[in-house]
Amino acid sequence: MNLVDWVTDLMQTAGAPGAALAIALENLFPPLPSEVFLPLAGFAAAQGKMSLLDAILWTTFGSVAGALLLYRVGALLGRDRVRRIATRVPLVRVSDVDKTEAWFLRNGNRAVFFGRMIPFFRSLISIPAGIERMRMGPFLAYTAAGSLLWNTALILAGYLLGDNWHLVEDYVGLASKVVLGLAVVAVVVFVVSRLAKKRATSRS
Repeated sequence: MNLVDWVTDLMQTAGAPGAALAIALENLFPPLPSEVFLPLAGFAAAQGKMSLLDAILWTTFGSVAGALLLYRVGALLGRDRVRRIATRVPLVRVSDVDKTEAWFLRNGNRAVFFGRMIPFFRSLISIPAGIERMRMGPFLAYTAAGSLLWNTALILAGYLLGDNWHLVEDYVGLASKVVLGLAVVAVVVFVVSRLAKKRATSRS
């Protein structure tokens, strides 16, 4: 059974809570694709397996639950341990963790909100938030808001496309790559500017 079949069976068996579980797992394991799970939840809603509102609310709950767990991981383990663990996680690179942390340090609340809409950053952004002990209230609020926007857009797309729900992945994948590229550029500029300031300070 492939991943899509497993998630399909999960949603048919458990309904909206099953969709929440799938999205929570997607947060914990970044290689899992929300670009597939969310449109599939919308398609399930169109088939009457769950209501559209339940699909949106439960998947948002799953997103927040997964993000909160990763926040706790960051807070408990700290930067160095998180980086060592990242070397052992398949398809996750230490550079991804470093870029995400740099982006968080530069953007703070905005990083948590917009990070929910960027591949890999969507999961990893919760870890530096935990490492830096971001206040829980704003973290939950921005995580929920960003997740609600992202989840609603993809679920609605799957709901409206019906049997063609899988087309969402192609379009979202392209858009996500563009956004990811812009985020990486922003991180590089931030790191370079930080290094330049440190060099200027050390010389003075």
